[in-house]
Amino acid sequence: MSSVGIRELKNHLSAHLTLVKQGGELTVTEHGKPVAMLVPFPRSEAQKTLDELVALGLAIPPSNPVRVTPRPINLGIGVSDLVAEQRR
Repeated sequence: MSSVGIRELKNHLSAHLTLVKQGGELTVTEHGKPVAMLVPFPRSEAQKTLDELVALGLAIPPSNPVRVTPRPINLGIGVSDLVAEQRR
């Protein structure tokens, strides 16, 4: 397990988070004393199951994650009308 000071963590946060995402643990220190620990977020059961199926060759991981685009809401009135009404 690695340790890092707060200033170093702040200055190189992305690099340290990459280490944690890869399964590493990181102790954060302040003046040499441990104050926090960064550990990987536990994977969900569904993700574990998918990883197992991929490892067995029974599933293919998605090449692009599905992004749900929210449908536009039609309020029957335009945004500019709403803004004008708010300003009155």
